[in-house]
Amino acid sequence: MRRLILLLISHGAVLAIGFALGIYLLPIITAPPSPDAAVLEERAQAAQFSAEFTRDLRGSDFLHWGEGKISLTPDQIVHEGRLAPGPDYKVYLVDRFVEHEDEFLPVKAASPLIGDVKSFEGFLINIPEDIDITQYTTVLTWCETFGEFITAAKYR
Repeated sequence: MRRLILLLISHGAVLAIGFALGIYLLPIITAPPSPDAAVLEERAQAAQFSAEFTRDLRGSDFLHWGEGKISLTPDQIVHEGRLAPGPDYKVYLVDRFVEHEDEFLPVKAASPLIGDVKSFEGFLINIPEDIDITQYTTVLTWCETFGEFITAAKYR
């Protein structure tokens, strides 16, 4: 009986570790190539606003972070930097600076979803035509699946 309990515990632990590694590695394995750095730099030159993603925000931690330059043109958001890999990342515009999920959740419904993040070493996301970036102050990256804050930057 004791041997059966030890086998169940050990196999359960291995299963849990494998599942956690799968959640972490699957987005990395399936991510499309990041846009070329020259393309990102060229698009960023047309920016109306820019800011920096940093790792030292209250809602960021060793698994949820972003760093690098974020640039906004009237029709695109350009990220030159890195994000911690993860599933189902989304970019939102927010009308105030927030740095944690407890600050974002109350304003999420009023914050337009701009698009999906598919690559973790820079991205380009088209801004929908009906979105005026001057009506917002902050670009925020969010993990929709787990409700986790990744990073944010105040651009005006």
